[in-house]
Amino acid sequence: MPINVNLTPQLEEMVRQKVKSGMYTSASEVVREALRLMQEKERYQTVKIDQLRHDIRDGIHSGDPGPWNAEDVKRKGREKRASKTL
Repeated sequence: MPINVNLTPQLEEMVRQKVKSGMYTSASEVVREALRLMQEKERYQTVKIDQLRHDIRDGIHSGDPGPWNAEDVKRKGREKRASKTL
């Protein structure tokens, strides 16, 4: 099933340059690769969102918050970082 696509002049030039460079053999190949990359990006975003939801759920179920001291947190972080550099 053929599909016609209208591109902006800038995108059209980009497609031409990709074919001219020898990276792709046709404009169709460039468009297919672009669509594959778009699919991959969407899958990656889905995984990131799922992980974020999981992390939020873990945080909600981690218990009641308690008091904390910013200086203690910084000190412990510095100690941990210093122990890794040894």
